[in-house]
Amino acid sequence: QVQLVESGGGFVQPGGSLRLSCAASGTFFGINAMGWYRQTPGKQRELVATITSAGSTNYADSVKGRFTISRDNAKNTVYLQMNSLKPEDTAVYYCNVEFLDALMRKPFGSWGQGTQVTVSS
Repeated sequence: QVQLVESGGGFVQPGGSLRLSCAASGTFFGINAMGWYRQTPGKQRELVATITSAGSTNYADSVKGRFTISRDNAKNTVYLQMNSLKPEDTAVYYCNVEFLDALMRKPFGSWGQGTQVTVSS
């Protein structure tokens, strides 16, 4: 069983910054990719950024140059530094982690509980 605990969401004015964290814990062999997604009411969840175990990153076009994803493998934690925030970044942000299970080392995914980010003046 694994757990993902997110933190760092909140309210910020346009142009401001926030840093999201997602810490993984539980029983697993390892972690492959980690990522952040976001969702607004009535819309599908969309990819924000991902990072592989080797550190390769991928970003949605809408956040390139403003958001930075990183991970601390020793802490099993993924971060999302969000700068120059815009009202259209308002959403619930979810982390997603691909684990390798402890017994068979098969990959499986898990979602965090979500954290609200609101950008408004």
